[in-house]
Parts: sequence; C-alpha cells; structure tokens
Amino acid sequence: MHDIADFESRGIAGVGIASTEFVQAAASQSKSLGFDPALVFVAHPIQNRSDDELRVLADQALEQIFKALTASY
Repeated sequence: MHDIADFESRGIAGVGIASTEFVQAAASQSKSLGFDPALVFVAHPIQNRSDDELRVLADQALEQIFKALTASY
C-alpha cells in the first residue's frame, strides 16, 4: 500500500494486487493512510498454487489491472 501511494504521489499509476483474504486489511490500511488506491483481488489462497494455476489467476485479473491502471490517466 505504501509503495502504491508513493508511486501515485510521483504521478506513476499503481495497482495493488492481493488475494481475497486481504480485502478487509486493504480497506483498513487504505483508510488509515487516507489513500484510496486501485486494488484488484484474486482468489485465495495463492501460496500453494502451481505456476500454471498462478498464470490462470493472472490472466483472469489482467483486464481489471489494465482498467485500474488507465482509469485516472
């Protein structure tokens, strides 16, 4: 979250990507930072997935990521 805030403050688009387990944590941290970042959530868990499964998750999220990156630019 801090990295995205830093990027945005320098005019660089950023998108946070996390698993759905972290929706609430991301909302809390965003609120405490006073920052409303672009966020994309993928299915949880990710740590025990194969490379092929991770590629599928990334492919599924790609359109959302591109939309979030270009929404304000």
